Amino acid sequence: MDFLTVFILAVGLSMDSFAVSVGCGLAEQKVTFWHAAKISFSFAFFQGLFPVFGWFMGAEIRDYVAKMDHWIAFTLLLFLGGKMILQRYMARDTEINSDIYSWKHIVTLSIATSIDALVVGFSYALASASNILGGAFVIGAVTFFFAMLGIKIGKDVGISFGPKVELTGGIILICIGLRILLQHTIMAG
Repeated sequence: MDFLTVFILAVGLSMDSFAVSVGCGLAEQKVTFWHAAKISFSFAFFQGLFPVFGWFMGAEIRDYVAKMDHWIAFTLLLFLGGKMILQRYMARDTEINSDIYSWKHIVTLSIATSIDALVVGFSYALASASNILGGAFVIGAVTFFFAMLGIKIGKDVGISFGPKVELTGGIILICIGLRILLQHTIMAG
């Protein structure tokens, strides 16, 4: 995948972390820069690590599904994007635990917001993308930026943009899935 695609994918993946970070900023108005960096680093670490795990899982079965890999990648990204869009419209408990400084809480939030990155890593392997470490670094860096931004917005502005951000992230993931499908179909045709 080219850098622009990886960057757009990273933005889409970071939207869950951004939304949760806004919630963290809302929950703790006195969050310091270092606490925000700790939370953001955890989000970025897991968001960058999970695609690598997914890539290794996908690399193991790539030869078995090579003829339909683009459909699998499209379906997975469509599912993730659709899930994010549905979450925008479904009522759910978005209350953030006030103990945002505990590692247990931070890691739990980090893993919860990174599950989709595992699936993207799997899709990355099916698309025969070989530079997973570079992609993982970009995903982690973009996630760190958006998590820091989210905490700042939540802290300073106090306005929850979570549902709108999830909608945007879902649309981005679906568009990338369509691009993979169309690119493979056009190249094969």
